[in-house]
Amino acid sequence: MQGAFITGIYKNVWKEYGYKQEEIDRKVEEAFQTLFYGSEEERIYHSVGADMGYIEDTGNIDVRTEGMSYGMMMCVQMDKKEEFDRIWKWTKTYMYMDKGENKEYFAWSCQLDGTKNAWGPAPDGEEYFAMALFFAANRWGNGTGIFNYEEQAREILSACLHKGESEGTGKPMWDLERKLIKFITECDFTDPSYHLPHFYELFSLWAKEEDQRFWKDAAAASREYLKKACHPVTGLCGEYADYEGVPLKADHIAGQRHDWYYSDAYRTIANLGLDYLWFAKDEWECDNVEKIQKFFCETQKGRMDGVYLIDGTVLKEPARHPIAIVATNAQGSLASKGEYGKECVKRFWETPLRKGEKRYYDNCLYFFALLALSGRYRIWK
Repeated sequence: MQGAFITGIYKNVWKEYGYKQEEIDRKVEEAFQTLFYGSEEERIYHSVGADMGYIEDTGNIDVRTEGMSYGMMMCVQMDKKEEFDRIWKWTKTYMYMDKGENKEYFAWSCQLDGTKNAWGPAPDGEEYFAMALFFAANRWGNGTGIFNYEEQAREILSACLHKGESEGTGKPMWDLERKLIKFITECDFTDPSYHLPHFYELFSLWAKEEDQRFWKDAAAASREYLKKACHPVTGLCGEYADYEGVPLKADHIAGQRHDWYYSDAYRTIANLGLDYLWFAKDEWECDNVEKIQKFFCETQKGRMDGVYLIDGTVLKEPARHPIAIVATNAQGSLASKGEYGKECVKRFWETPLRKGEKRYYDNCLYFFALLALSGRYRIWK
């Protein structure tokens, strides 16, 4: 099988399962309008002045590179250039660090007025920024200054790999020997949900020429890494793991537990689905998606609201983001060839956007799943 990068075909899973195109289009458009222009209790996007805007993490009342880069990806896929440019300008104005050890990176968290909460970056933001910017360049063309999207993307990726080489300060965002993304630059472990081989395949074509070989190798390395990080029976992975895929019970910063299938980890099945749709390079992705869907649909009898060890042990805590589980399990159906894919897609179709203060994370993953399952999460080249 060849992926959409070669064929240009983005399957519409909703339509394959009998949903009408007008209903699909309406569902996607209404979700975008709710997230960007709904009531104060619904929206996560806020415009600022004449030419800026931000995505709010409504659970933490801050602005994160995760959310800003997600917002940019949403906008480029939806052909919303004004909102894309507003988010990018806010990001460059307030989040970009032009001095200090992390110069050329983006501060992972800011207050709503743009004041930095931290002077450290989070690599998942940088990789999404770069991908969204490349897509913007290819879909809309480059402008000048910060709106020369392609140039901006290449500089971000160059910093991710070469930070510290010339100035002697700061660290790269990838373990350069293993070619695996770090959780943060100072650590020696990773987050399985940060691994986006489908992005790295494209970086290997569009990054600076001297870095292209690295990104091709990184795509292969991440695909192999995920085989270590995902449990052989359940398919689940931990939030954080070492470079051999072993879940980390606590991180070195706050001592919090991260060895379970919890918030960050939900993204992994969605990433596997999208990587398979775009490139179809490894049938293991299909097998692993099916294991996760079987775990939730059969072992858990359709319940998608708990916290689990990666071997499937059910813990007492409730999931913080249950809608995200539903959405990402459905997006995995891009790769699923088994009996549970349709059940996950149906469950997602019947699930509304989340309301309340914790809606930000769930609804970002919800919208990506809507795009992907409707054939609208595309490679722009």
